[in-house]
Amino acid sequence: MPETRAFAPQFVSGRHRDEAAALGMWVFIATEVLLFGALILGYFVYRHLHPAGFAAASSRTDLVIGTTNTAILLTSSFAVAWAVEGFSAETRKFCATLLTCAIGLGIAFLVLKSFEYRSEYSEHLVPGIDFKFDPVHVDGAQLFFLFYFVATGLHALHMMIGIAVLGVMALLINRTPSARHRTALHSAALYWHFVDVVWIFLFALVYLPGRAA
Repeated sequence: MPETRAFAPQFVSGRHRDEAAALGMWVFIATEVLLFGALILGYFVYRHLHPAGFAAASSRTDLVIGTTNTAILLTSSFAVAWAVEGFSAETRKFCATLLTCAIGLGIAFLVLKSFEYRSEYSEHLVPGIDFKFDPVHVDGAQLFFLFYFVATGLHALHMMIGIAVLGVMALLINRTPSARHRTALHSAALYWHFVDVVWIFLFALVYLPGRAA
């Protein structure tokens, strides 16, 4: 019985397949960097124009939830990195468990974020929906919270996509681990780490300015 190829016809070898997959993920991440980079650039432009308003608005964010979510995402990244490093046929169940833990942490992040959104809605901090703030800083505050909801909302969307991807990987690894799945897991991990790095930048921009000494 002829040996089944472990890679598609467009690849000359398994290594070629793996390198193409990694390059594709890096190109995708580069486009995402452009997206979030444009948002962050806009943030700095308007923060320069309204420094006091941005600082006053930042002081109204929930630092406890923001810090907790940062710790949650860093822990989830550790779990995913551990799963990638320890991946093998013998450790497939353990790796799937690590991915499941990362998924649970990601869901916890989104739940905490939803509580934060609800609190900000009740405090009339959503631009365009009965926004109320100190009249002296209202213009800068509205711009800040517009950036806040757009950037964190996009980040939450990327989190949900990442959770779905990790869920698929956990199922595949637990059932039929292979070299192809190692490559897919590595790509999924790159995406998850990217989402975590984006959050670190958002945390610094959103939660810290109004509390700096």
